Amino acid sequence: VLTFEEIERITRVLAEQCGVRTVRLTGGEPTMRARLPILVAKLAALGVELSMTTNGATLAQQADDLRAAGLKRVNISIDSLRADRFQQLTRRDSLTPVLEGIDAAVRAGFEPVKLNVVLMRGINDDEVVDFLRLGRSKGVVIRFIEFMPLDAQGEWSSDRVVPHAEIVARAAEHFAFDPIERGSSPAERFVYADGAGEFGVIASVTEPFCGSCDRMRLTAEGQLRNCLFALGHTDLRSILRGGGPD
Repeated sequence: VLTFEEIERITRVLAEQCGVRTVRLTGGEPTMRARLPILVAKLAALGVELSMTTNGATLAQQADDLRAAGLKRVNISIDSLRADRFQQLTRRDSLTPVLEGIDAAVRAGFEPVKLNVVLMRGINDDEVVDFLRLGRSKGVVIRFIEFMPLDAQGEWSSDRVVPHAEIVARAAEHFAFDPIERGSSPAERFVYADGAGEFGVIASVTEPFCGSCDRMRLTAEGQLRNCLFALGHTDLRSILRGGGPD
Protein backbone atom coordinates (compact mmCIF):
# COMPACT_ATOMS: atom_id res chain seq x y z
CA VAL A 1 0.00 0.00 0.00
CA LEU A 2 1.03 3.63 -0.36
CA THR A 3 3.09 5.10 2.45
CA PHE A 4 1.92 8.20 4.27
CA GLU A 5 4.57 10.19 2.43
CA GLU A 6 3.32 8.94 -0.95
CA ILE A 7 -0.29 9.79 -0.07
CA GLU A 8 0.87 13.22 1.06
CA ARG A 9 2.74 13.85 -2.18
CA ILE A 10 -0.17 12.84 -4.41
CA THR A 11 -2.53 14.99 -2.37
CA ARG A 12 -0.17 17.97 -2.53
CA VAL A 13 0.10 17.72 -6.33
CA LEU A 14 -3.67 17.40 -6.72
CA ALA A 15 -4.27 20.34 -4.38
CA GLU A 16 -1.63 22.66 -5.82
CA GLN A 17 -1.96 21.83 -9.52
CA CYS A 18 -5.41 20.31 -10.05
CA GLY A 19 -7.69 22.36 -7.82
CA VAL A 20 -8.59 19.65 -5.32
CA ARG A 21 -9.97 21.37 -2.21
CA THR A 22 -11.46 18.54 -0.13
CA VAL A 23 -10.03 15.16 0.86
CA ARG A 24 -11.88 12.29 2.49
CA LEU A 25 -10.23 9.31 4.14
CA THR A 26 -12.37 6.24 3.57
CA GLY A 27 -11.94 2.55 3.01
CA GLY A 28 -12.34 -0.24 3.78
CA GLU A 29 -11.98 1.09 7.28
CA PRO A 30 -9.45 3.93 7.67
CA THR A 31 -9.15 3.62 11.45
CA MET A 32 -7.51 0.21 10.93
CA ARG A 33 -4.46 1.99 9.50
CA ALA A 34 -1.77 2.24 12.18
CA ARG A 35 -0.81 5.74 13.38
CA LEU A 36 -3.62 7.34 11.39
CA PRO A 37 -3.31 10.75 13.16
CA ILE A 38 0.14 11.13 11.57
CA LEU A 39 -1.39 10.92 8.09
CA VAL A 40 -4.19 13.27 9.12
CA ALA A 41 -1.64 15.85 10.29
CA LYS A 42 0.33 15.57 7.03
CA LEU A 43 -2.77 16.11 4.90
CA ALA A 44 -4.24 18.85 7.10
CA ALA A 45 -1.02 20.80 6.68
CA LEU A 46 -1.70 21.02 2.93
CA GLY A 47 -4.68 23.28 3.56
CA VAL A 48 -7.37 20.94 2.21
CA GLU A 49 -10.68 20.40 3.99
CA LEU A 50 -10.18 17.00 5.56
CA SER A 51 -12.87 14.51 6.52
CA MET A 52 -13.22 10.78 7.14
CA THR A 53 -15.80 8.03 6.67
CA THR A 54 -15.63 5.29 9.31
CA ASN A 55 -17.68 2.44 10.73
CA GLY A 56 -17.26 4.14 14.11
CA ALA A 57 -16.40 0.96 16.00
CA THR A 58 -13.22 2.40 17.54
CA LEU A 59 -13.97 6.08 17.11
CA ALA A 60 -14.60 6.65 20.82
CA GLN A 61 -10.91 5.86 21.43
CA GLN A 62 -9.57 7.87 18.47
CA ALA A 63 -11.83 10.91 18.08
CA ASP A 64 -9.82 13.35 20.21
CA ASP A 65 -6.47 12.43 18.61
CA LEU A 66 -7.88 12.69 15.08
CA ARG A 67 -9.50 16.04 15.80
CA ALA A 68 -6.27 17.37 17.32
CA ALA A 69 -4.35 16.23 14.23
CA GLY A 70 -6.56 18.35 11.97
CA LEU A 71 -9.52 16.19 10.92
CA LYS A 72 -12.53 18.50 10.53
CA ARG A 73 -15.54 16.34 9.67
CA VAL A 74 -16.56 12.72 10.13
CA ASN A 75 -19.15 10.45 8.52
CA ILE A 76 -20.13 7.32 10.44
CA SER A 77 -21.70 4.39 8.61
CA ILE A 78 -24.58 2.87 10.61
CA ASP A 79 -27.46 1.02 8.96
CA SER A 80 -29.57 0.12 12.00
CA LEU A 81 -30.27 1.31 15.54
CA ARG A 82 -31.45 -2.14 16.62
CA ALA A 83 -28.76 -4.35 18.12
CA ASP A 84 -29.92 -7.64 16.59
CA ARG A 85 -30.37 -6.12 13.16
CA PHE A 86 -27.05 -4.26 13.38
CA GLN A 87 -25.27 -7.53 14.18
CA GLN A 88 -26.99 -9.29 11.29
CA LEU A 89 -25.96 -6.57 8.83
CA THR A 90 -22.38 -6.06 10.03
CA ARG A 91 -21.59 -9.53 11.43
CA ARG A 92 -20.39 -7.94 14.66
CA ASP A 93 -22.06 -7.08 17.95
CA SER A 94 -20.81 -3.50 18.17
CA LEU A 95 -23.79 -1.17 18.00
CA THR A 96 -23.01 0.22 21.47
CA PRO A 97 -19.38 1.15 20.60
CA VAL A 98 -20.58 2.82 17.40
CA LEU A 99 -23.16 4.89 19.31
CA GLU A 100 -20.42 5.80 21.79
CA GLY A 101 -18.24 6.80 18.83
CA ILE A 102 -20.97 9.13 17.58
CA ASP A 103 -21.14 10.83 20.97
CA ALA A 104 -17.34 11.05 21.12
CA ALA A 105 -17.22 12.68 17.69
CA VAL A 106 -19.74 15.32 18.77
CA ARG A 107 -17.79 16.01 21.98
CA ALA A 108 -14.50 16.24 20.07
CA GLY A 109 -15.92 19.09 18.01
CA PHE A 110 -16.25 17.55 14.55
CA GLU A 111 -18.59 19.72 12.49
CA PRO A 112 -20.66 18.29 11.08
CA VAL A 113 -21.00 14.70 12.25
CA LYS A 114 -22.95 12.76 9.63
CA LEU A 115 -24.48 9.29 9.85
CA ASN A 116 -24.60 7.35 6.58
CA VAL A 117 -27.58 4.99 6.43
CA VAL A 118 -27.98 2.60 3.48
CA LEU A 119 -31.69 1.80 3.31
CA MET A 120 -32.80 -1.64 2.10
CA ARG A 121 -36.44 -2.55 1.67
CA GLY A 122 -37.60 -5.23 4.06
CA ILE A 123 -34.42 -4.95 6.11
CA ASN A 124 -34.11 -1.51 7.70
CA ASP A 125 -36.49 0.77 5.80
CA ASP A 126 -38.75 0.93 8.87
CA GLU A 127 -36.08 2.95 10.73
CA VAL A 128 -36.25 6.19 8.71
CA VAL A 129 -38.06 8.15 11.40
CA ASP A 130 -35.98 6.59 14.20
CA PHE A 131 -32.80 7.84 12.53
CA LEU A 132 -34.25 11.30 11.95
CA ARG A 133 -35.22 11.57 15.61
CA LEU A 134 -31.72 10.45 16.64
CA GLY A 135 -30.15 13.06 14.38
CA ARG A 136 -32.32 15.84 15.77
CA SER A 137 -31.64 14.83 19.38
CA LYS A 138 -27.85 14.53 18.99
CA GLY A 139 -27.31 17.40 16.57
CA VAL A 140 -25.94 15.15 13.82
CA VAL A 141 -26.85 14.96 10.13
CA ILE A 142 -28.57 11.82 8.84
CA ARG A 143 -27.82 10.90 5.22
CA PHE A 144 -29.95 8.16 3.71
CA ILE A 145 -28.28 6.35 0.80
CA GLU A 146 -30.09 4.31 -1.81
CA PHE A 147 -28.91 0.69 -1.96
CA MET A 148 -26.30 0.72 -4.74
CA PRO A 149 -25.12 -2.21 -6.89
CA LEU A 150 -21.59 -2.25 -5.46
CA ASP A 151 -22.18 -5.93 -5.46
CA ALA A 152 -19.25 -8.18 -4.71
CA GLN A 153 -21.62 -10.52 -2.85
CA GLY A 154 -24.25 -10.58 -5.61
CA GLU A 155 -26.98 -9.45 -3.20
CA TRP A 156 -28.21 -6.30 -4.97
CA SER A 157 -31.63 -6.20 -6.58
CA SER A 158 -33.74 -3.24 -7.64
CA ASP A 159 -36.68 -4.26 -5.46
CA ARG A 160 -34.54 -3.66 -2.38
CA VAL A 161 -33.99 0.00 -3.30
CA VAL A 162 -35.96 2.48 -1.19
CA PRO A 163 -36.22 5.44 -3.58
CA HIS A 164 -35.53 9.07 -2.74
CA ALA A 165 -39.18 10.09 -3.14
CA GLU A 166 -40.36 7.50 -0.66
CA ILE A 167 -37.72 8.46 1.92
CA VAL A 168 -38.68 12.13 1.71
CA ALA A 169 -42.38 11.28 1.91
CA ARG A 170 -41.86 9.22 5.06
CA ALA A 171 -39.90 12.05 6.66
CA ALA A 172 -42.61 14.55 5.72
CA GLU A 173 -45.18 12.53 7.67
CA HIS A 174 -43.41 13.54 10.90
CA PHE A 175 -41.35 16.70 10.24
CA ALA A 176 -41.54 19.96 8.32
CA PHE A 177 -38.50 20.81 6.20
CA ASP A 178 -37.34 22.63 3.08
CA PRO A 179 -34.79 21.67 0.39
CA ILE A 180 -31.35 23.28 0.25
CA GLU A 181 -29.71 24.16 -3.06
CA ARG A 182 -27.64 21.14 -4.04
CA GLY A 183 -24.62 22.19 -6.09
CA SER A 184 -22.19 19.31 -6.79
CA SER A 185 -22.89 17.44 -3.57
CA PRO A 186 -24.07 13.83 -4.01
CA ALA A 187 -26.72 14.41 -1.34
CA GLU A 188 -29.93 16.36 -1.73
CA ARG A 189 -30.23 18.21 1.58
CA PHE A 190 -33.22 19.31 3.60
CA VAL A 191 -33.29 21.73 6.55
CA TYR A 192 -35.87 21.37 9.31
CA ALA A 193 -38.33 24.24 9.57
CA ASP A 194 -37.89 24.41 13.35
CA GLY A 195 -34.12 24.88 13.08
CA ALA A 196 -33.21 21.43 14.44
CA GLY A 197 -30.57 20.74 11.80
CA GLU A 198 -30.82 18.92 8.48
CA PHE A 199 -30.83 15.56 6.75
CA GLY A 200 -29.95 14.39 3.26
CA VAL A 201 -30.69 11.71 0.66
CA ILE A 202 -28.17 10.28 -1.80
CA ALA A 203 -30.30 8.98 -4.67
CA SER A 204 -27.57 7.40 -6.78
CA VAL A 205 -29.93 4.76 -8.23
CA THR A 206 -33.24 6.50 -8.90
CA GLU A 207 -31.90 10.02 -9.50
CA PRO A 208 -28.26 9.60 -10.59
CA PHE A 209 -26.04 12.68 -10.41
CA CYS A 210 -23.11 11.62 -12.60
CA GLY A 211 -23.33 14.85 -14.62
CA SER A 212 -22.46 17.01 -11.63
CA CYS A 213 -20.07 14.63 -9.85
CA ASP A 214 -16.66 16.12 -9.05
CA ARG A 215 -15.21 13.22 -7.03
CA MET A 216 -12.36 10.83 -7.71
CA ARG A 217 -10.89 8.02 -5.64
CA LEU A 218 -7.32 7.06 -4.82
CA THR A 219 -7.06 3.44 -3.69
CA ALA A 220 -4.71 2.27 -0.96
CA GLU A 221 -2.52 0.77 -3.68
CA GLY A 222 -2.23 4.05 -5.59
CA GLN A 223 -4.83 3.54 -8.33
CA LEU A 224 -6.66 6.72 -9.31
CA ARG A 225 -10.28 6.06 -10.33
CA ASN A 226 -12.80 8.62 -11.55
CA CYS A 227 -15.80 6.60 -10.27
CA LEU A 228 -16.66 3.82 -7.82
CA PHE A 229 -17.92 1.89 -10.85
CA ALA A 230 -14.86 2.57 -13.03
CA LEU A 231 -13.43 -0.42 -14.85
CA GLY A 232 -10.06 1.20 -15.40
CA HIS A 233 -7.60 3.27 -13.38
CA THR A 234 -4.40 5.28 -13.56
CA ASP A 235 -1.51 3.71 -11.66
CA LEU A 236 0.14 6.52 -9.69
CA ARG A 237 2.18 4.20 -7.49
CA SER A 238 4.37 3.16 -10.40
CA ILE A 239 5.06 6.81 -11.20
CA LEU A 240 5.91 7.56 -7.56
CA ARG A 241 8.21 4.58 -7.15
CA GLY A 242 9.71 4.96 -10.61
CA GLY A 243 11.11 8.39 -9.78
CA GLY A 244 8.56 10.32 -11.83
CA PRO A 245 8.23 14.10 -11.41
CA ASP A 246 5.14 15.80 -10.07
